[in-house]
Amino acid sequence: MLTRAFGHASTCLLAKDADRVVGVLPLVTFRSALTGCFVVSLPFVNYGGIVADDPEIEQQLMTRAIAEAQSAGARYIEFRHDRRVLPALPARQHKVAMTLTLPPDGAGLWEGLDRKVRNQVRKAEKSGLETVSGGRELLADFYAVFAHNMRDLGTPVYSRRFFEIVIDAFPEHTRIFCVRQQGRTVAAALVYHHDGTVEIPWASALRTSNDVCANVLLYWDVIRWAGANRFTRIDFGRSTRDSGTFRFKRQWGAVPHDLVWEYWMAGDAPLPDLSPANPRYRTAIAVWRRLPVPVTCAVGPFIARHLP
Repeated sequence: MLTRAFGHASTCLLAKDADRVVGVLPLVTFRSALTGCFVVSLPFVNYGGIVADDPEIEQQLMTRAIAEAQSAGARYIEFRHDRRVLPALPARQHKVAMTLTLPPDGAGLWEGLDRKVRNQVRKAEKSGLETVSGGRELLADFYAVFAHNMRDLGTPVYSRRFFEIVIDAFPEHTRIFCVRQQGRTVAAALVYHHDGTVEIPWASALRTSNDVCANVLLYWDVIRWAGANRFTRIDFGRSTRDSGTFRFKRQWGAVPHDLVWEYWMAGDAPLPDLSPANPRYRTAIAVWRRLPVPVTCAVGPFIARHLP
């Protein structure tokens, strides 16, 4: 799927015991003049890394991954884990996953909200906002809001084609939510679900809708839908601890869990940092925020495909 969407070479390492798979490691190789050659497991999504039956198999998969990276001339491998898997490697713990456990059958969801959040939901409803949900037919509405918000953040946007591929690959497990004000979509989220969990990896709201709390209504209606459909957990995605998005997610009762990104480095260079928080990108971000949205939609996907 990532190869189709972004054009990067990808492979999946398997460890087998006779006919039984005992370990898996997906790898995606990036090559560009912008960032050089490096390998990530897994880019563009919240989780990745090694899944194996025991530590010995984890080490074997790591060793094979290093050999593959060296053969490709990669500068480093980034293993994205939710725990320390490869303790011999240097690591960064700059992100947390934010998860909310839902009560059985969705009972008590409203009562469990902070009073401030309940007041914001009421304000959104009194402002005439309404939420619709569906599938691919809402993709244009979602993408228009998402692309606008990414421009405001100073971040290159993924192509619309990427989201089309996600929806087409998992039509029964993806859903789009749109909050509308007088018929215009002002907030939207693309979510997917699996094994009792609803993940919210991509959600945005227009800044002009902040005064009517459109983003709050968006998340509330995703949570309410998840509860009504007997899902047991909401995964709000990763955030930087104590950031604005961290605090927004925590107000719903989400609990942070440290993520661990572990690195094999080909040399003695410092650990890579391609995040928008890196001071090196401050000027580029400031310029990007001033560009017209149609320009960022045209140029952004060519840059975003190199930023895992």
